[in-house]
Amino acid sequence: MNAIHSMIGTLLQWVESLGYFGIFIGLAIEVIPSEIVLGFGGYLVSKGEISFLGAVIVGTVGAIVQQWILYAIGRFAGRPFFDKFGKYIKIKPKHLDIAEGWFNRYGAGIVFTARFVPVMRQVISVPAGIARMNFWFFTLLTGLASIPWTFLFVYLGWKLGDQWQNIGEKAAPYVQPAILVALALLVAYVLIKYLRSRGKSV
Repeated sequence: MNAIHSMIGTLLQWVESLGYFGIFIGLAIEVIPSEIVLGFGGYLVSKGEISFLGAVIVGTVGAIVQQWILYAIGRFAGRPFFDKFGKYIKIKPKHLDIAEGWFNRYGAGIVFTARFVPVMRQVISVPAGIARMNFWFFTLLTGLASIPWTFLFVYLGWKLGDQWQNIGEKAAPYVQPAILVALALLVAYVLIKYLRSRGKSV
């Protein structure tokens, strides 16, 4: 555990030394959770090293690029790649099975709502790539979902300042309602699709 904390500390020092670019790379590759990178970015805002708006913009772009990478692997390498190498990028077969089931059942709109669900936030990009979902529509939905997530954690890190490490505890009251809203949006999306299919069949 101490080794993990030491590694995270070293990576965050690297992020700080690179500023905006460090946040971008930290999110695009996500060696450590995005919440930690964004919270630390907020801490850098509180120190005056970067601007709040800049952190949100760079954080959002980094999050989108990360999903582009997963989408591209899904599109050009397919499921076999993740079955073989998924464990190295924290994508388990059982999570991928769920994401594929969601995508096949609910369609492209699930790319937005799944962004607010832990684990599925990253994994949903894989079946989108495998299904060759329209790239620009994928980017639009990913960006729209990434903005509030990025804003929240940068804001909390900014307000917490030196106590930014407590961001998980402070974010919980916001994340839980966000998940409920995402589920409500999913239900609404499925209902609309169902009503449209019924209308076409009449």
